This record gives sequence, structure tokens and C-alpha cells, in this order.
Amino acid sequence: MDSIVIPPRFNGPPDSANGGYICGLVANALGGGPAEVMLKAPPPLDREMAVERVAGHVRVLDGETVVAEAQPAEVDVDPPAPVALEEAAAAAEHGPFLDPSHPYPSCFVCGPTREEGDGLRIFAGPVDRSGVYAAAWTPPPDLADADGRLPEEVVWAALDCPTSGPVANDGSQPGFMPIVLGRLAARIDRPVMADEPHVILAWELGIDGRKRNSAAALFSADDGELRAVSRALWIELRRA
Repeated sequence: MDSIVIPPRFNGPPDSANGGYICGLVANALGGGPAEVMLKAPPPLDREMAVERVAGHVRVLDGETVVAEAQPAEVDVDPPAPVALEEAAAAAEHGPFLDPSHPYPSCFVCGPTREEGDGLRIFAGPVDRSGVYAAAWTPPPDLADADGRLPEEVVWAALDCPTSGPVANDGSQPGFMPIVLGRLAARIDRPVMADEPHVILAWELGIDGRKRNSAAALFSADDGELRAVSRALWIELRRA
């Protein structure tokens, strides 16, 4: 992979890529395996970005602007036990992603205005545990390969937006400021298959001023097997 082009379908904010999706692509450029990706600038849509490899690291550039940097990483995340699929589905009703104040309602992963089969429509909400959010997700088949397996960049995307839920600001409050993904690390332990139900959990790891740390885990809903985990750093935007 010497370049990356992200189709407009995979947006986060309307004019830039979903953070988890590009992080997964950049991790693939490393050769796969657990990795950590730092986002340095908004990733453009439908424009070729160059991939540079230096001493085990990868950089992605839009012209002279560094968009992302990645390196192999250990992703040690100790997730809570999964909840039932029905409980995870019900959690969406009380979560921030279906609220009218959603700052990016057309996001490929968590946007409520995306149609079934177009966006992933992962809407994490709080469950009856302290600080734990959950979402039910059945991946659409059009994103999978001939064997039904999802590409890693889609799994990374699914492990991105849910981590914002436990650490996001309340959009209904005066002075609300959105948060954006600054860094994402992920480890995929088992294939994630389309048309199979999954449960995603997300929880806070710590808040330090504008920096918000959180994590997520993806489980098979049928047997509770852990498929993948992530660790995220979100940054609250500054006021103009």
C-alpha cells in the first residue's frame, strides 16, 4: 500500500473521514497486528494520500500535511463481561447518539441519519453498570469479503465511536463543545463476521482536562467470545 483514498461513504464529520476507519487503514499499512494510530489532521475524503514507512513506523500525508502516524503497540485492555444482546440494544434509547444534539449525525459509524445497510448505525448507550455503555451491532454483508469476514478497517471503525459515549460532553448543556478522536489503538483477536450479532461495550479510563481516555470491546453475541478491543484518546475542541 503506497497510498490511501477514502471514499465519501466513510465519513465522520461531513467533510473528513471517520477516525477509526482511517486508523484501521493505517494499521493495515503497518502489516496488520495490534497498533496505535495518532491522528494529526482531519483525513480528507476522496483524495489520494501518500503512505511513508520509516523504521517500523507509518505516516500518511495529504500533500505536505501529516494526517496520521502509526506504530505497532501492545493493546492491553481488560473489558467487563458482556451484556445480553437485548440489553445492549435497549441501551441505545438512553444514549447520546440518537439525541438531536449529535454533532456529526451523518457519521458512517454512529450517525443516526445513515440508512440501514449504509452506515454501521452503532448507537452505544449506558447500561445498568457504573459508566459502562453498550451497543448491539450486526455488521452489514456488503462490507465483508467472500467468506463473510469484515476488513480490519471496519472493525477499527466499530471500536471508535462507542468509546466517545462515556467521555463526551452533554450536547444539551450551554457551552457544549464536541470531542474528536486524537489516538486509537486496537487489537483484533478473532475474525468479525457479517450478518452475525455482536455486542460492543465502552467505558471511561480517565479524564484529564480536555483529554478523555476510554476503551471498547467487541464480543460475539452468540457465545460471548471476545473478538477485538480498543483504547482511545479523545480531545475536546477549543473554543474559537
